[in-house]
Amino acid sequence: MSPRTGRPTDALKNHDLKVRVDDKLYDRLLKYADDNNITKAEAIRRVLDEHLPKN
Repeated sequence: MSPRTGRPTDALKNHDLKVRVDDKLYDRLLKYADDNNITKAEAIRRVLDEHLPKN
């Protein structure tokens, strides 16, 4: 058995980001994630994907 746990995925996520945000932005993130029934990490991925240019 693999030492890693979690859901298997075809889209490997090899990079870890750390970002500091203020309380207001953090609350907006939590609301977005809750409204869409997703994790904070998935919410951040979606927002980045929507707003960054696709090459």
